[in-house]
Amino acid sequence: MRVYIIGAGPGDPKLITLRGAELIARCPVVLYTGSLVPREVVAMADPSATVLDSSGMTLDQILEVIVSARDAGHDVARVHTGDPALFGSTAEQMRRMEELSIPYEIVPGVSSFSAAAAALGRELTLPELSQTVILTRAEGRTPMPEREKLADLATHRATLCLFLSITLMRDVVEALIPSYGPDCPVAVVHKASCPDQKIVRGTLADIREKVREAGIKTQSMILVGHVLTSTDFANSKLYDPEFSHRFRRAVRSPS
Repeated sequence: MRVYIIGAGPGDPKLITLRGAELIARCPVVLYTGSLVPREVVAMADPSATVLDSSGMTLDQILEVIVSARDAGHDVARVHTGDPALFGSTAEQMRRMEELSIPYEIVPGVSSFSAAAAALGRELTLPELSQTVILTRAEGRTPMPEREKLADLATHRATLCLFLSITLMRDVVEALIPSYGPDCPVAVVHKASCPDQKIVRGTLADIREKVREAGIKTQSMILVGHVLTSTDFANSKLYDPEFSHRFRRAVRSPS
């Protein structure tokens, strides 16, 4: 018996991995986060499987389902949205399973920040402009650790991807403007990869008002940084004809 913690991806059911889909189809118990996992993903379960929505469960109730499956010798597909390693509240489940000696395995998924970048048609790391992506959130009911406040992270001026922060736009803008400047590009991608996806583009100076006008209040990724609009960035060394690497020798230009 094993619990498979599966990332279902950002919304488009076709973005789940083959491994994740295969496990959902064969596990006798499927426990999914019903608030966000697409119905098409849940429908991959075998008709004979026990399929349960965990959106109304507590951690103890989730463990009760897993322990019952363990006692029956049944594998469990524990299905989360996005990637289970990012803001998935999976660590507390894994800790409890370790205490109970229940084996588990993580099956990664496509994160919403990747899907948002794809929706925008942008690379988040550009040579000599930004080589760092910070995945974080604004401080709300969940307190941020010391030195991880948004204003502190902003001093790096790296590309920022903000999860779970769309209702905190005022705080986001106030924390970022001192380091990024009011003209820094911002994009909000609501329900990335879903049929009702929305994209709002702006700057730190006007994004809050644009988001309000668009009526966006949930399920959104906020991306911040000059990589969102830059066109004059340097080329990478990877395809530079004068740069050697493992698979290609440099060709010197005639002087």
